[in-house]
Amino acid sequence: MNIHVEVRDVTQQNLDPVEALHFVEAPGHGAGALFLGAVRNRNQGRDVDGVSYDVFAPLAEQSFREICAEAQDKWGDGLRLFVIHGKGRLDVGGLSIVIAAGSPHRDEAFKACRYVIEEIKERSPVWKQEHYTDGDSEWVQGHALCQHGDHAHHD
Repeated sequence: MNIHVEVRDVTQQNLDPVEALHFVEAPGHGAGALFLGAVRNRNQGRDVDGVSYDVFAPLAEQSFREICAEAQDKWGDGLRLFVIHGKGRLDVGGLSIVIAAGSPHRDEAFKACRYVIEEIKERSPVWKQEHYTDGDSEWVQGHALCQHGDHAHHD
């Protein structure tokens, strides 16, 4: 199987990028692309000290598999894809998602990795609760890059 998807409880075990890269390696692959999503200390103008992720694993994993299969349709059956998403509470800097793509050439690896994260943000059943330094917390929606203004300025 060229696809590995998983939801993992991050209160028990950290997400490991090395695990992702090992999975996507293959003798015919000259390229591997890696995406790491981490909790940042500011979002939408508020100071953040952690995030809790609520994920219904069976539905989320099904969604991740569908998205990875779409990427294989677009960039080749030989593409190897690894997706692991965290469930539970993470402090600033903690990894919430690790995605890797392995392919014969870099173009497919980059494009597939980008496609997978954007589609997960748009379609997958993942809920995020931000915890703020003032003691407040709020459930927030994930955003696809094209819909989110955060990349246009820095707080």
